[in-house]
Amino acid sequence: MLGDSSLTETRRVQIDDVATALFRERGYAATSVREIARALDLRGASLYAHVASKEDVLWSIVDRTAARFEDAADAAARAEGSAAGRLTGLVRGHVGVIMEDPGAAVVFVHEWRQLNGRRRADVLARRDRYEARVRDLIRAGVDSGEFEPGDPVLTATFILSALNGIATWYRPDGRSSPEMIADTYTNLALRAARVASLEEAR
Repeated sequence: MLGDSSLTETRRVQIDDVATALFRERGYAATSVREIARALDLRGASLYAHVASKEDVLWSIVDRTAARFEDAADAAARAEGSAAGRLTGLVRGHVGVIMEDPGAAVVFVHEWRQLNGRRRADVLARRDRYEARVRDLIRAGVDSGEFEPGDPVLTATFILSALNGIATWYRPDGRSSPEMIADTYTNLALRAARVASLEEAR
């Protein structure tokens, strides 16, 4: 029984990995169950022994990636220190999730709206909470005098849009290392929050 369970879990990971690559390349709507099965050397009907629907596969990818972003944000929030330091941690954590699995990040950012009903509502609520955390962090920095007064909503939107955009162009074999990207986007985020001195965030 344990062997069967392990085999099933391995196959499910393979399905998610293949589907992630196809959804990233073609988009969710343009990818069929048959294409996912073919990439796994399975018959289309055989795929349903592991997943109930194509949407189940998308949900698995999106839910797992959302949890990774949330875990990274939780770690940044637990850190002691300045608001600028916590913003630095959040940005680096966000970049780290994208670096870990760029394909899943692309699918999360661009395809979550293909989910239906409760699943779509769940992701929307989680995105709203994540964005609220960034806004609250910026407000905390303004209140403490670390950040200059501005519009926390626009600032948070700018920062998150820039961060999520990394997933669309990042390649592991590209000219920019993960550390260089994290450093650059951290500085951009701190400048967006208008930190009086970037040294305060270090």
